[in-house]
Amino acid sequence: MINIENGDPIILTKALISCRSVTPHNDGAIEQLSHWLSEMGFKCDILNFKEDGTDDVLNLWARIGNEEGPALCFAGHTDVVPEGDETRWSTDPFAANEIDGKIIGRGATDMKGAIASFVSATKKFLDERENFAGSISFIITGDEEGIAINGTKKLLNWMQENSISFDDCIVGEPTNPKRLGEMIKIGRRGSVNGVLTVDGQQGHVAYPHLAKNPIPMLLNILNNLTSDQLDQGNEHFQPSNLEITSVDVGNKATNVIPQSASARFNIRYNDNFNSETIEDEINRRLENFKNNFSLKLEHSGDSFLTKPGKLVNDLSEIIFNKTGINPDLSTSGGTSDARFIKSYGNVVEFGLISETMHQIDESVAVKDINDLSEIYYEVLKKYF
Repeated sequence: MINIENGDPIILTKALISCRSVTPHNDGAIEQLSHWLSEMGFKCDILNFKEDGTDDVLNLWARIGNEEGPALCFAGHTDVVPEGDETRWSTDPFAANEIDGKIIGRGATDMKGAIASFVSATKKFLDERENFAGSISFIITGDEEGIAINGTKKLLNWMQENSISFDDCIVGEPTNPKRLGEMIKIGRRGSVNGVLTVDGQQGHVAYPHLAKNPIPMLLNILNNLTSDQLDQGNEHFQPSNLEITSVDVGNKATNVIPQSASARFNIRYNDNFNSETIEDEINRRLENFKNNFSLKLEHSGDSFLTKPGKLVNDLSEIIFNKTGINPDLSTSGGTSDARFIKSYGNVVEFGLISETMHQIDESVAVKDINDLSEIYYEVLKKYF
């Protein structure tokens, strides 16, 4: 375990990458981060959340300051996706080697570099302003890349139970497609998965009168489900979309009418819907087929939007001053832990470049880490 010393974000990034924290394993990443923050004067709580049938996961809540005044939070995750075929990497994926101005390693951009940048920015801010009005906090989980059961959601529940709150939060996800400063995420679409099943009667294809083929009914249901667009989108969101992702009858024979047929679908919906109204829309489209199917729905996150205001405007201005780029205010992409945080305070996402995340030779430019740390530092200065 290394000390914080001068808080160089490059050194901190390399130290975090060297922890082989492939989800849900931790390999010392949470403890290393807690050690740095404790050295800086933060009160740290390492919390182990568990649930039957899942792996235990370590999470970190850390805060410095007082309850009076504005409260800014940084959220992130120390877990990473598996490295894949290690022989295809140009270097050890957990050695954090620096080659041609880039640090190569799993989690470099998603999102250990951003965590290191915010720690470094906070160290610089506290060195200059030991006494400030308000509080700075960290929400860090080891369960974002996995099933996300024992991570941020439970940590937020723990905070609520202990009357802990914040006003605004920056999530350090890699939001920029190609260049640092291109994009701030101010919202995300919601996501719901569905499984439709139609039961029939298995039989020989030569004797269809003795069987009941479920496939035509399933196709009719799917046609009704997908025939009309869900909406046209709005100022901040693209149109909601419903995609059929699988159709299966579990039948390898060519001369057997299957017993049942099922289809899986996913809906990514904007803030024209919420988890209740999107279910209402699904049921409305299927009401003519009552008693002909069964339906299971599973929500993984609701849509949300942080409307442009002081947090978004200040961050945009700081990014422009540092990079010369006016960032897009986007709601594109998949889900993130911001979907949980949005119920507790204003939340935006801004971090490194997403181009190599989850790939072989995931990497981050040294300059981008330093620039991101400077952006976060300016956010702290302006916020307090």
